[in-house]
Amino acid sequence: MTKAAAKGRAVAGTRPPGRPRKEIDPAAVAEAAGRLFSSGGYEAVSIEAVAEQLSVSRATLYRTVPTKEHLLAILFERSTQRLDEQATALVAEGREPAAELEGLVRLHVVAAIETRRYMAVFFGGAGLPGDVYERWQRFSHDFEMLWRGVVERAMAAGVLAAGDPVLTTRLVLGAVIWVSRWYRPGEDYSAEQIADAALELIAHRPG
Repeated sequence: MTKAAAKGRAVAGTRPPGRPRKEIDPAAVAEAAGRLFSSGGYEAVSIEAVAEQLSVSRATLYRTVPTKEHLLAILFERSTQRLDEQATALVAEGREPAAELEGLVRLHVVAAIETRRYMAVFFGGAGLPGDVYERWQRFSHDFEMLWRGVVERAMAAGVLAAGDPVLTTRLVLGAVIWVSRWYRPGEDYSAEQIADAALELIAHRPG
C-alpha cells in the first residue's frame, strides 16, 4: 500500500498496517457500547460491533475486552465510579444541609446526562451477567443510603418538608435518575435548568 493510500485509510477512521494498538481506552469502549445499546438494545452489542465502532481489529479489542460480559462491566464502572467518588467527596465536605442537597442534585443531573447512553442498561437487569447485576444492586443500595443521609439532614434543617426519609429519598433520587431517559441534547434545557426545576419542586416552603 502506498503512503497516500495508508493516509487515506487513517483519515477514514481505519488504522493503517503497522504496529497494532496495544491499549484501548475503557471510556471509548463504554461510549461505543453505549451507542450500540441506544440504537439496538442488548443484542446489538458485541465485541465485533464495538471493534468496528472504534476502527480496530477484533483481535486488538479482545486483548482488553475478551467477552461481552467484560463490556458490561466496563459500562458499569463508567456509570458508577465517578458519580460515587464525586458524591462521597461532596458529602465529606460537611456543607450546610441546603447546600449539600443542592450540590447532590446538581451532581446527579449532570451525571444522568453524561451517562444517558448506557445508564438504562442497568435499570431492569435484563441480560446482565449475574455478578455485574449484583454489583449494580450493591452500588444502588449504598448510593441510596448516602442520599438518605442528605435527605434526613435536610429534613431536620427544614430544607425539606418532614416526612418518611426512605420514601422521599427514593422519589427524589428516582426523579434525577430518570433525566437519563428523557434528556435530549437538541432541547433547550441545560443541566443547570433541570437541576433548578428539581430543587424548586422539592424545596420546603413553610406555610
